[in-house]
Amino acid sequence: MGVTSIRFNENEEAALNYLKKIFHYDASTLIKKALWEMYEDVKDKEIIDRFEKKEDAGNTSFSTIDDLF
Repeated sequence: MGVTSIRFNENEEAALNYLKKIFHYDASTLIKKALWEMYEDVKDKEIIDRFEKKEDAGNTSFSTIDDLF
């Protein structure tokens, strides 16, 4: 397991402490949750970009709900 040291300025530390109180998480958990949320956002954007390229090329189609059932 890796260990990373992070330096915070006063405002960043205040924000971290505020979030620790609100969510009842330790700093490590908050940072990990933020990391995974950002990672998920990037992956979602990649999926959307791929779809939009297909759509622009005319390679997409849609189905009705009846077709799905």
